[in-house]
Amino acid sequence: MHPIGGILPLWKPKGMTSFDAVSRVRRVYKTKKAGHTGTLDPEVEGVLPICLERATKLVEYLTADKKKYSAEVTIGYSTTTEDAHGEIVQSTPVEKRISEEDIEKTLESLRGVISQTPPMYSAVKIKGKKLYEYAREGLVIDRPSREVTIYNIERTSDIKFQDNKMIFSFDVECSKGTYIRTLSVQIGEMLGYAAHMSDLVRTASGKFSKEDCIPLDILEKMDDPDLALLPVEKAMEGIPTFIIAPEIERKVLQGGIIPLPEAAENITEDFFGLLNEKNELLALYKKDSKRNGMMKPEKMIRTIDL
Repeated sequence: MHPIGGILPLWKPKGMTSFDAVSRVRRVYKTKKAGHTGTLDPEVEGVLPICLERATKLVEYLTADKKKYSAEVTIGYSTTTEDAHGEIVQSTPVEKRISEEDIEKTLESLRGVISQTPPMYSAVKIKGKKLYEYAREGLVIDRPSREVTIYNIERTSDIKFQDNKMIFSFDVECSKGTYIRTLSVQIGEMLGYAAHMSDLVRTASGKFSKEDCIPLDILEKMDDPDLALLPVEKAMEGIPTFIIAPEIERKVLQGGIIPLPEAAENITEDFFGLLNEKNELLALYKKDSKRNGMMKPEKMIRTIDL
């Protein structure tokens, strides 16, 4: 593997933590430098981009990308974990079929910015301790709510009515930090019932979709796993980039402050990529607030020795 590394669009299977998936990828590539771009619960399968070597410097930017999921909600009872693996805490039998119109109105009302309270069974930290650690001790503590964005949500299946429960599937595109478990509970609450998420698949994470991904078991059997890696430049899709002149490439590789390209003067993004004439990503730069017309490094990807 090249010292710059790359991005592995992994399809994580069910029954495995994201940490375990990264550990197995580390063994495949014989590296300690690897990090994923957004946790998936153990019982959730789906797109899990993993950055290797110098590409790990891009993890925080890829984590901030939008996510897409296909989910199933079961209306009729709620659980301790807000998914199908917890204990039932409230049962509200659905004795009369909920109309499609009411369901569509509910989904429509959830589009846009909404408030969510992280579930107790989550990795959010309160006072230096993860919420699921409190939950395993039988404790329920106050959690601050936070705003997330639902860019789109649509029902994708017929509505099943059986055993005093209603079940349907939906697709959602959302901002980072959105809990689809909690969203499923919110759907039920707005319809007047307890509910939980009964299935979930992450179908896309930012620029990476299921079609881009390689399953872990296939990766581990590859003679040349480097063939599964995407270049770091893939992370820059949708982000402004500028090709720099050869005479200032060395200064960029040294992390120097350089003149802002005229084409970058009016951009509103927090940062942008600098490429050499080979279209290789050298660094992320941003405008220098203290020096008008100049820019400074935000994150170095390549250096003089790489």
